[in-house]
Parts: sequence; C-alpha cells; structure tokens
Amino acid sequence: MYVDTFVDNAKVMAKGQVTIPKDIRAILGVNSGDRITFIVEGNSVRMVNSAVYAMQLLQQDIHGEAERSGLNSDSDVMQLVKELRNEG
Repeated sequence: MYVDTFVDNAKVMAKGQVTIPKDIRAILGVNSGDRITFIVEGNSVRMVNSAVYAMQLLQQDIHGEAERSGLNSDSDVMQLVKELRNEG
C-alpha cells in the first residue's frame, strides 16, 4: 500500500446514502453543504472535493496557453495589461 493511502469504511444505508467519515472529510477539505465528485475508474471510485476537481480541470485546459499567446515573461504580461487598459 502507498504511504499516503488512508483507508476507512462506511455503511451504505437503504436509500444509498453514506456518511463520509470525519477523517475523510478533513482530508478532502469538505464541510456540510459542499459538493463532492465521484470518478469511476474500472471497478474503483475516487471521491474528490468538487471545487478542487473543477480547478484541476481548468488548469489542465489552460496549461501552456500563456506561452501559446506569446506571454513568456512577467514583462510580457505587464505589457498586455497596459495595452488592455488603454483600450478600455
């Protein structure tokens, strides 16, 4: 087993509901009212904080976009900001 692996159990109730153990909620950073995402991979399921997962997907989608747009340094970004402010 992996060093960063944590295992806990929960019972599935009649309506399919499961109480996420407190330690798991703490690890995921979820509280009452937060949303979680279930990712099914083969016969395994990962449960992740939905907000964190959405941010990870966004980061994957925009990875490398700055370089493709010619923004290779802080000065390139500052120049673009100045140009955009002058147009507005």
